[in-house]
Amino acid sequence: MIVERAYAHVYDPDPDAWPWTVPGVRQFLAEGLRFRAPVTFLVGENGSGKSTLVEAMAEGFGLDSYGGSADWKYATSRGKSVLGERVRFDAAPRGRRMVGSRAARKGFFLRAETALDALERESLDPDSRSHGEGFLAAFREKFTVPGLYVLDEPEAALSFASCLELLGHLDQLAKAGGQVVCATHSPLLTALPGADIVQLGDGGMERVRWADLELVDHWRRYLADPQAYLRHILG
Repeated sequence: MIVERAYAHVYDPDPDAWPWTVPGVRQFLAEGLRFRAPVTFLVGENGSGKSTLVEAMAEGFGLDSYGGSADWKYATSRGKSVLGERVRFDAAPRGRRMVGSRAARKGFFLRAETALDALERESLDPDSRSHGEGFLAAFREKFTVPGLYVLDEPEAALSFASCLELLGHLDQLAKAGGQVVCATHSPLLTALPGADIVQLGDGGMERVRWADLELVDHWRRYLADPQAYLRHILG
């Protein structure tokens, strides 16, 4: 483990302003998020706050909000988010040097929206390969040493087989001493044995077993009987 807890202090946040209107973000402000395993998945519907939280954690750790490794210090002109400016960490023993010293910091932030720019900065030549192959190149070449690795919906560019490969990379990274925080909609990724799963929704954050996840239940029902869903969608 690199960090044991993430938290933020915001004095008098406007309850009617984003992102403080999001239940999961409000709970994060009140309680922080304690990490119980080397791999933590944040899941939830669009707008539940999972991407907001992982982006803020990446920024709080010193990773560029546009994505990339810890070797890059804000390669874009975009400033930190209002939450990312305030995120702090309680370091685990092996992560104290990383949290306290930029020179010792290792990690990577991969977000689906800006991945091509990040991969180009990392000299992974995204124009010469498919989007998914670019993601896999980052996993193979950059997810190799202990550090904090933050991912925002990495499955967006990946096939089923590529998601399985990513799962193997995450497992090996965790076994090598790295830590992963990943926002995802994927029932495949969240099935990683030993991972901690935090579901965000109207009630805030709650830890949920894989078999009890809403996204797993929906996929199971859909694959068993697609028409049960499609008859409500298709005219």
